[in-house]
Amino acid sequence: MDEEIHDSPDERVAGHIRRFLDTGGRPRPGMNDLLLTTRGRRTGRLRRTALVYARDGDRYVLAASNAGADAHPAWYLNLVDDPEVIVQIGTETFTASARGATPEERPRLWRLMVTAMPSYRRYQEMTGRDIPVVIIEFGK
Repeated sequence: MDEEIHDSPDERVAGHIRRFLDTGGRPRPGMNDLLLTTRGRRTGRLRRTALVYARDGDRYVLAASNAGADAHPAWYLNLVDDPEVIVQIGTETFTASARGATPEERPRLWRLMVTAMPSYRRYQEMTGRDIPVVIIEFGK
């Protein structure tokens, strides 16, 4: 890809991205981390962030927690606008399609995410919004 990718402006997240890249995608042993690149809804630039994921069959599941903030994270707003994303797991990079879980899918997938990262439960308690659950599908 010739287009420049811009890492999260949040220094904590940018540091996590650097560790991900420096370790071949294994920045935190025992955690499933991926890099998600979305197209900025206002700038049109490629934006990269690091996220915890869970597997659901062939799909990958994310939580748009924003650490319990009352606003959705920018990456989530970007993929709502343009669902075509780039995902890096380990050293492999794929294009994929992202979508929010339906109201019927969300309860089971939310439990999956809380199992993957128990702090999501606390994040949900901290905010008045329902934290979106995102499904990443390949080959759609």
